[in-house]
Amino acid sequence: MGYFALFLMSYFLGAVPFAYLVTKALTGVDIRTVGSGNVGATNVRRAAGNAAAGVVLALDVAKGFVPAHFFPTWFAGVLPGLSPEFAGVLAGLGAILGHVFTLFLRFRGGKGVATSCGVAFGLAPLQGGIALGVFVVVVAIWRYISLGSMSAALAFLLSLVLLGKEPWGKGLPLTVFALAIAALILLRHRMNISRLLAGTEHKLGRDTEAGRQGETKVPPPS
Repeated sequence: MGYFALFLMSYFLGAVPFAYLVTKALTGVDIRTVGSGNVGATNVRRAAGNAAAGVVLALDVAKGFVPAHFFPTWFAGVLPGLSPEFAGVLAGLGAILGHVFTLFLRFRGGKGVATSCGVAFGLAPLQGGIALGVFVVVVAIWRYISLGSMSAALAFLLSLVLLGKEPWGKGLPLTVFALAIAALILLRHRMNISRLLAGTEHKLGRDTEAGRQGETKVPPPS
């Protein structure tokens, strides 16, 4: 029951749709009906500008970091014998699934990248830093947020295997978690992969105007 409560609390925190709430408050627009339709910071940038996107990005990272880093310690005080390693992974997974499948928006949330970043720093700061560095380098060179996000997810997994403590022993839960999250992020970016291969993916710095003009506008959610 303790693990279930931990997962549930993490899920509900992760499920708070900050991208939807911030965009709605600032512009009155449903983020799901503009740009790519994604409930995340990149689409907020298209719909409401850089400042709003920065706020959403910080909040989405925080709702992954807080459960993964703090919840296991808080629960350990009332649940003796709780495994900190497994509890952190479970809390992080709950937060990410809450963001991607939020019950507040009919289980249609974001792609989970920012929240996964927060979880990564909460569980493995070194590997999280490496993943962030890969993201920055890839985006700086190729200007594709989607490519940077997928590269970062794979970098986090690879760095855990190469640099993690007993990745196939005591650290196995974290390794399995990283593998599952990398697979989830790749799956959530399948349309971006198609556009990258076709040469039609929007580049950073060129997608804001297109999104506002409705070139990628999506129909309202049913």
